Amino acid sequence: MTYCKKCGGSVSPEEQYCRTCGNRVAQPKPYSDQKTSNRSKLVAGLLGVLIGSWGIHNFYLGNIGKGILQIFLTSVTFGIAGIWGFIEGILILCDRITVDGKGQPLV
Repeated sequence: MTYCKKCGGSVSPEEQYCRTCGNRVAQPKPYSDQKTSNRSKLVAGLLGVLIGSWGIHNFYLGNIGKGILQIFLTSVTFGIAGIWGFIEGILILCDRITVDGKGQPLV
């Protein structure tokens, strides 16, 4: 049983709208219903640590725009911006970045 955020009325899990005020109630989806990515967290993290300055890990995860930006910044700053990819690789390995470009949890 959930409750309407607008009026506080009770809403059963099958209902999408509050019977009292008609407000749409978003039902949270269980984590187990989400599709998982076919991308590996270990592979993405190692790509980020080893060659992250070129954004390869972002291309692997499906973040194409971010990968292109990393290539551009690394080229313009003569490699100084490469620390960004290294840090992202560590964050992936430490479970701070846990989803791919589509928002699906990494394996």
